[in-house]
Amino acid sequence: MSLTLQVLDTLLLTARDVVLIAVILFGFQLGVLKRPIANWRKVLLGFVYVIIGLSFFLVGLELALFPIGESMAEQLTSPSFLHPEGDTSPYVWQDYFWVYIFAAAIGFSTTIAEPSLIAVAIKANEVSGGTIGIQGLRISVAIGVSMGISLGCFRIVVGDPIHYYIMAGYVLVVIQTFYAPKMIVPLAYDSGGVTTSTVTVPLVAALGLGLATNVEGRDPLIDGFGLIAFASLFPMITVMGYAQLVEFLSKRKSAKEREHAL
Repeated sequence: MSLTLQVLDTLLLTARDVVLIAVILFGFQLGVLKRPIANWRKVLLGFVYVIIGLSFFLVGLELALFPIGESMAEQLTSPSFLHPEGDTSPYVWQDYFWVYIFAAAIGFSTTIAEPSLIAVAIKANEVSGGTIGIQGLRISVAIGVSMGISLGCFRIVVGDPIHYYIMAGYVLVVIQTFYAPKMIVPLAYDSGGVTTSTVTVPLVAALGLGLATNVEGRDPLIDGFGLIAFASLFPMITVMGYAQLVEFLSKRKSAKEREHAL
């Protein structure tokens, strides 16, 4: 019965939020543009599907992904796992090796499954005439998120201030901006934002909070949050790096072809 009430409550909250979006869209279409809505029955049916799908997705996050993320962080940082032989020596950052591996793996997999990233990759492929590959963009973003979350977990373990990492990362982004192909720069900046969406955020947040709770001397409020910032920053670096690598290989191939032609 509690599950039914939870689903209904989430359904009502989701409907309230989606209806606001619909009012704005329809209001501008009818009131500002003064144009009729094409296929309005399909549009309304689409909104119904969105409300139902989001509601079940949010309930699933609450029942499955959040508990799994916290449980994995708790198990990976438990004394019995870190020192199974009963060693009582103080923990060092190397003891959390599997935490970094898990963080990298979960960052990569959730990003590959991210609906917003898939939509951005498809649109980028369309407007670029196929120059920007869908899979290449998705994988480069996923690698960036993987690296970022793993580094963010390392920061939680060692207790370093977060702003040092973020400032260093954005310095690298600014430098890359001057050297990366111009058409990829705006897309790289947007790629960082699409990772903070429905699939990635719940698991990453749960992992950060679980890790900060179970690592001695860490405050969940101060140290547990911030992983999303790493997940947003590093895709910019990897996407521009991917574009720079492709451009370098393309120029190298063209140079070799010219040499053979001569």
